[in-house]
Amino acid sequence: MARPSVVPCLLLLRCGLPLARHAAISMHRHAGIWAALTAAGCAGLWCERTKWGKEMSGALLSTLFGLALSNLGVVPAEAPHVYGVVNAYLLPLAVPLLLFSADLRRVLRETGRLLGAFTWGALATVAGSLLAFKLMPLRVLGADGWKVAAALTARHIGGSVNYVAVSEALSLSPSARMAGLAADDLIVSAYFLTLYALARKPAPQQQQSRASGAVGDATSSSSVDLDSSRTITVLYGATALAVAAAICFAGTQAAAALRYKGGSITIITATTVTLATLFPRLLAPLRASGEGLAAILMQLFFASVGASGSIAVVMKTAPSLFLWSAVAVSTHLGLVLAEERLLGFTRKESCLASNANIGGPTTAAGMAAAKGWRSSLVPALLIGIMGYATATFVGVACASVFQRMQFS
Repeated sequence: MARPSVVPCLLLLRCGLPLARHAAISMHRHAGIWAALTAAGCAGLWCERTKWGKEMSGALLSTLFGLALSNLGVVPAEAPHVYGVVNAYLLPLAVPLLLFSADLRRVLRETGRLLGAFTWGALATVAGSLLAFKLMPLRVLGADGWKVAAALTARHIGGSVNYVAVSEALSLSPSARMAGLAADDLIVSAYFLTLYALARKPAPQQQQSRASGAVGDATSSSSVDLDSSRTITVLYGATALAVAAAICFAGTQAAAALRYKGGSITIITATTVTLATLFPRLLAPLRASGEGLAAILMQLFFASVGASGSIAVVMKTAPSLFLWSAVAVSTHLGLVLAEERLLGFTRKESCLASNANIGGPTTAAGMAAAKGWRSSLVPALLIGIMGYATATFVGVACASVFQRMQFS
């Protein structure tokens, strides 16, 4: 019999599929496609709570559900009036909602030595990506090869939201976007198992810096519930949506005025980070609701990525992408461990910083909580937010390098 936590996602899919089957007859059955996407997105979140689902992620699970729906003929692979709305409106809206907490002054003030470890990890990611692309230039993806490399580089610095932002900025094709995400998620799952194993091994405990210690004293007695931190309230949720929509409008108008094709998300990111840094108290009430709403929108996006993908393309490109991600992530982890001897970081700092790079703020804070490193929970969240705020720009900057490498 199915576990209780699995039952809701199975019911969602069972209820959603009959509605979506009409969309397979015609791409104009928009309500059926939306029903299937929302079911797939929600099912990914439910399955993430199961014992087997924890080894993956809600993003990957929703992507796989969407891929199954389209390749089984339930929903069309091309539905511009649905998938286009997700890409053009819902995805840009999710970016500012996630970044209301990106106060860079607080990051610099409260993270201490952990910020240095995170910066090293970001440089290690760039070095690993360059090495991986030198060995495997992803020519199997054609013109999308360098774009996937840039998007994955951003992901390994800030997380999935940056992969999505760079993919959109570079106009990465849906099939290549889906293949890169699916292959990388499996490598990242193996990475997390390795990272937790490394965190269990004893390492010499260097003296923490005074700044880091001050943060530890301030937060050691605090209790942070990662699930409740995303509670959505009606008033603040509506306000967060209104502010995010205004930022998106300003970003798209600026990109059009500057003739910056595909640059609206980059401008939206920069605008939100600037506002969050200059007016942190004004945006503080919107953070929890914004993150919760963004999580829902991102699940819809990942479901649509899967629905517009092709199993044949995934199977064709998977070996190269697996090897690329394995080399990139392994190099990152090797250089992060080397920093312990070269720069005097502790094992805890190295593991948390690397986790924030590859997974983002939620997984980094989750590791701190799971390991009982309560004094490092808030700093881990903050450096993860730093990744959100900066990785998109790093990925876009690396894109031109990868492009020259691929066609040189």
